[in-house]
Amino acid sequence: MQNIVGIDIGGSHITLAQVDPEKREIISSTYVREHVDAFENKEVIFSAWVSAIHKVAHDLVKEDLLVGIAMPGPFDYENGISLMQQGKFIDIYQVNIKEELAKRLSVSQEQIHFVNDAAAFMEGEVFGGCAQGFSRIFGVTLGTGLGTTFFNGEFATDEDLWDSPFRDSISEDYLATRWFVNRYKELTGEEISGTKDLLDKPAEIQTRIFDEYADSFSEFIIKYVDYYKPEVLVIGGNIAKAYPYFEQRFIQNLTRNNINLQVKISAIFEDAAILGAASYALKKAYIN
Repeated sequence: MQNIVGIDIGGSHITLAQVDPEKREIISSTYVREHVDAFENKEVIFSAWVSAIHKVAHDLVKEDLLVGIAMPGPFDYENGISLMQQGKFIDIYQVNIKEELAKRLSVSQEQIHFVNDAAAFMEGEVFGGCAQGFSRIFGVTLGTGLGTTFFNGEFATDEDLWDSPFRDSISEDYLATRWFVNRYKELTGEEISGTKDLLDKPAEIQTRIFDEYADSFSEFIIKYVDYYKPEVLVIGGNIAKAYPYFEQRFIQNLTRNNINLQVKISAIFEDAAILGAASYALKKAYIN
């Protein structure tokens, strides 16, 4: 019987499930998603997290339980201490979350492992998604924000390129959902909430915006390919679901720059971080 729980903690939710390490997949009957207000006080946040974990792990043997948790940064992942000073999770700033959870769940701290959320996405794709079998992988999540991660054959790391200089601003301003919202308003004076809305608009405006996005995205990838030398590019996040609309121009731009790079779209999307957190915990436990 597997005793692994993968957890994805975001600013408004906790999503978690048991993971089957042999099948390399989430056990869907154990899946739980609960709302958690990150602006609440410490006690409310911890109570919500612990309650959700109990729901998922209630039938597992505590002594053998492994818990992998994907968390946004800044965070001390090795020691399990939150370093978020602004906005979300401000009431648990410098709190040792590993210690608190271990105490409340009646497990040892060695059974709990934290990983950055962008790195967890990549770990999940390597473990049970579209990147199985590759040893050098550059990953990008395109959505509300821009996530970047690199897998070197052993572990995935958060590359934190969201605020890297790009054109007259930073990369995230050109590659996240807000670019589509702002650009559509500039061109039409109307509002959309993201790529999903754009797909309902006239073909002409759709093509123009997706072409511009393909140019920005390829420029960003070209900038980093030489440094990372990946075998494959993995794309996740909500914007990845619209990839067919900017794929052709994106690939053409890479080819024009003599870059022949395999591109894979996330196979598991929202589940990647859960699977990745669990597989990371498994790796850490095995190493230790």
